[in-house]
Amino acid sequence: MSAKESLVDARGRSLDLAEPAASAARMLKREFPRVVFTSGRRSREEQAGAMASNVIANPKLIQQTYRDSEPARACQKWVDAHINTRTLRGIAEGLASVMGTFTDSELTALSKHLSGLAFDVQPVGGHLGELIKARIRTLPGLVRFLDREGGLIRWHAQF
Repeated sequence: MSAKESLVDARGRSLDLAEPAASAARMLKREFPRVVFTSGRRSREEQAGAMASNVIANPKLIQQTYRDSEPARACQKWVDAHINTRTLRGIAEGLASVMGTFTDSELTALSKHLSGLAFDVQPVGGHLGELIKARIRTLPGLVRFLDREGGLIRWHAQF
């Protein structure tokens, strides 16, 4: 894979990553060609949708996973106040409305996906999975790696 080749997610969409996440993702893909990226840069609406799908499984996921910040607290507050909202669309719309009250700069405290400085990888079991996770943990510029988010198996690398 050349440095200019576009990385894509499982749906064939560009990851649209910023440096150093883009170089790290290319490095990972070169070393593990079968690795599947599940997301890269996200719009506010995409971030709200991703959070909503996790919140359905665990309503406390935001406070258990995201670093404490004003946007994270506001999103969790919305979930707590709307506990009877149980559809993906309803939760995503609610979270998007909360995110709409923050600037782009403020939202970087919520998720590095919004700035292209994070990507997610499809979890893999067994020995290969352990090798991939070990390599992710040593990628240049990595700030944080999660292999669980709020008790859910998710592989998230942020730069």
